[in-house]
Amino acid sequence: MMSVETEIRFKLNGRELGLKVPVTMKTLTMLRDKFGMTGTKYACGEGECGACTVKVDGQTVNSCLMYAVDCDGRELVTIEGLHTPQGLHPMQQAFVDHGAIQCGFCMPGMIMQADYLVENNPALTREEAQRGLEGNLCRCTGYTKVLDAVQAMVETKKCCGRA
Repeated sequence: MMSVETEIRFKLNGRELGLKVPVTMKTLTMLRDKFGMTGTKYACGEGECGACTVKVDGQTVNSCLMYAVDCDGRELVTIEGLHTPQGLHPMQQAFVDHGAIQCGFCMPGMIMQADYLVENNPALTREEAQRGLEGNLCRCTGYTKVLDAVQAMVETKKCCGRA
């Protein structure tokens, strides 16, 4: 059986791109196999663990559930696109500083979700962060250090007048 393909155009980590993709290809597969964005992880493949979390038009999504054709005309940001010219993104640095990085498998998705939460609620409470991260599973940690990192980001933004 022949696979139907379609041309899509989108922005990935700030770069305008175009690609012909099979209509059945998932965004996760496209990111990893076509663009080498291996920070976005394949784990459950069912949208249950959050390891594949990316931002699409500013919203976090499980890229294992989204078809690549649905990226047409949209803006995607992966963990690789979160960096700054100075290096690590502040959320990435907060995870490092608070010992929240364990094996690293789930952390890209966790960082993407945490960044989304803080971007959309500069006064995020620890309880709200915990609730907002419920879709991101980690087998290596008890989440305390992750929540510490998120809380530090909220406090840093407050102290720096960015709230």
